[in-house]
Amino acid sequence: MGVVDHVSDFFNCSSGHSHSHKHRKQMQTVEIKIKIDCEGCERKVRRSVEGMEGVTQVDIEPKQSKLTVVGYVEPRKVLSRVKHRTGKRAEMWPYVPYDVVGHPYAAGVYDRKAPAGYVRSSDYDPRVNNQLSRMSSTEVRYTTAFSDENPAACSIM
Repeated sequence: MGVVDHVSDFFNCSSGHSHSHKHRKQMQTVEIKIKIDCEGCERKVRRSVEGMEGVTQVDIEPKQSKLTVVGYVEPRKVLSRVKHRTGKRAEMWPYVPYDVVGHPYAAGVYDRKAPAGYVRSSDYDPRVNNQLSRMSSTEVRYTTAFSDENPAACSIM
């Protein structure tokens, strides 16, 4: 859109409604996990997203099976285009760096297929998911024996 087009939108008297401008997409980084076996696969994946409107940068890391697209794009549209154009199974990048997760060896977080230094993304909350903080029955008996909330508890004064 040139300057003349932009200025002419403000002085357009033919429409009876207020000015409507297009909502600009935000600059985003979209990371996709897709299997890349050879240089031909890499070329195919790169060509599938290079021609997309709004894409400014495409990075491929074949050893990690990772495609990174930077630009003014929507993540779900990039994912669907990659799936359609390549015919390969693709998903949003499910891994986060090892340091970000509080319990990297918890069930559902640790993944043997993850690249080095990464674990599967998890919304682990010990208050909601008590798999790691679950106490055994003997521990429960000892901690509740002296609890103020237990009416039959011992009290030492």
